[in-house]
Amino acid sequence: MTTTLYYHPGNASMAPHCILEEIGQPFERVFVDRARNGHKSADYLKLNPNGLIPVLVDGDLVLYETAAICLHLADTHPEKQLAPALGTPERAQFYKWLMWFTNTLQASLLLYFYPERWLDTGNTSGAGQVKAHAEARIAGLLDQMEHHLEQSGGPWFLGQHYSVLDPFAMMLCRWTRGHAKPARDLPRLGPYLQRVLARPAVQRALQTEQLAQPWV
Repeated sequence: MTTTLYYHPGNASMAPHCILEEIGQPFERVFVDRARNGHKSADYLKLNPNGLIPVLVDGDLVLYETAAICLHLADTHPEKQLAPALGTPERAQFYKWLMWFTNTLQASLLLYFYPERWLDTGNTSGAGQVKAHAEARIAGLLDQMEHHLEQSGGPWFLGQHYSVLDPFAMMLCRWTRGHAKPARDLPRLGPYLQRVLARPAVQRALQTEQLAQPWV
């Protein structure tokens, strides 16, 4: 069975890319050229009608939405222990944070990067206000992550065990590197992100994507 990740460097495909490297089984990568609207092409829209990256093709399964892909990879490779056991309180917390990442932090980041999507064309002052408010909200959300790391006991987001939450958190925190208060500047988040970046699987994914440093 062939596993294929449709990706673009630095996009929401980064977390699944890191997880596939962590799993260590062969997979294929298909570069989606956003500069040429490859994610809006007829062929790509057959895979994801929303025209968003990433898509995972796993045998006959075609799956989109980053959080769903991450959860699928954890569930289909239980030997890697990338998610807590089903039915445990730890698994419930894992679900909470995965949904928080995608529904709360990622959603706020998208408002920051694409405020014009929610306004009439040409409303530049409105776009500036949306972006500023989004950045302020994101700063508060990073504080929430900082507090969680203080409580969890580390070194990973859920405590002692590395999970798919860690590359997901790194990916989203990386997107704050241009903010007035980036994630890397927080006293616990900064070292935590460096621990995630130091994992060989994450290094392989970032080097494949040929992203310029600083990575976060």
